Amino acid sequence: MLTLEGNIVNTNKVFRGRVEIDENGIINKIGDPRGDADFVFGEELIFPGFIDLHVHARECADHSQDYKEDFKTAGEAAIAGGVVAYADMPNNPTPPVDDASYEAKNNLAKKSIAEVLLYAGIGSNTSPLKRRVPYKVFMGPSIGGLFFKSNRELEEKIKLYKGQNVSFHCEDPEILETKTHELTHELRRPKEAEIVALSFALELIKKYKLKGKICHASTIEGIRKIAEAKRWGVNVTVEVTPHHLFFSNKNEKMFQVNPPIRQSEENRLALIQALKNGDIDYLATDHAPHTLEEKEKGVSGIPHLDTYGSFMTWLMAEHDFTPEDIARICAKNPGDFFSEFAKEKHGEIREGYIGSLTVIDPNKKIKIERKNLKTKCGWSPFEGFTFPGSVIMTIVRGKVYDQR
Repeated sequence: MLTLEGNIVNTNKVFRGRVEIDENGIINKIGDPRGDADFVFGEELIFPGFIDLHVHARECADHSQDYKEDFKTAGEAAIAGGVVAYADMPNNPTPPVDDASYEAKNNLAKKSIAEVLLYAGIGSNTSPLKRRVPYKVFMGPSIGGLFFKSNRELEEKIKLYKGQNVSFHCEDPEILETKTHELTHELRRPKEAEIVALSFALELIKKYKLKGKICHASTIEGIRKIAEAKRWGVNVTVEVTPHHLFFSNKNEKMFQVNPPIRQSEENRLALIQALKNGDIDYLATDHAPHTLEEKEKGVSGIPHLDTYGSFMTWLMAEHDFTPEDIARICAKNPGDFFSEFAKEKHGEIREGYIGSLTVIDPNKKIKIERKNLKTKCGWSPFEGFTFPGSVIMTIVRGKVYDQR
């Protein structure tokens, strides 16, 4: 049995208490502190384990991209960032699109020390799997070959997935096609492409009774459309990434992502407020580990797993997020998503829930340096930046990874 005492955080309160995790990795008791636990913390915060719903671990059956990340290194980077579980995207050279390919990738994922949930891909020649899994659809061209060239083609395929859990990368392919000769990445992938695609995704979610999720929203106009759809009963949630919250006015190749970082400080601050007030449901990284050489050639995507927990302390220190806010966007909401497929309860510190925890010292500063990163690609967009706090311990089903 593992015992911890300290400031326990759930979405409704922070309280001084004791957590007991049994030999099966399940929380079996929460009580008053006695002072004799395996770990006794002072001002640190004990969160339900953070869960990242948008990760590209890169490894698949052909192993052609293992040089920049695999499930082993992605798991190590996750633990460093306080992430106890993550959901891996399907845009691989050999994507998981049917029962056999999904199971093959699942076997590879077992080497991760953080728990892994796989998305299955939706493409022009796919159909739903026998088991219930989350799906990902790329509405416009991105990394990989699973995407659609028109809304008509997409809807014909989505019909087959009625009632399923589907996450949407929203960029309208027809708008993107008309912008291919623009001078900058943001102009080639304008906010109109995201907003138009997002609007169509909301129609599909409603029409085909999907449990929908909008990935890495980058515009406040899109967030407002989603909030309105929620009020009308559409079953939809939405992610935002650290890079869309932290950066603006970044045109360098190192910061190229899909959808782009918008050149508007007003938009950035509005996204932060929407995450704080609950209009955005998840902080999800879109961890996309590419080598520095690939970035110089214009490949989109940046890594984030190592810095997930430290980024949370920036939200608390700079934008007045409460610990309860962090528990909601990093644990409870993604835990509800994860639990639908894992068949176990994640995302809260409660009896009967998975004993996976993230311990944060909000006052232990950390400067992000390349030499300390666990991701195989070996770099971070936050290099040289000092976060106000850091992860000091990550616990996965009662197994302790002490980072003090």
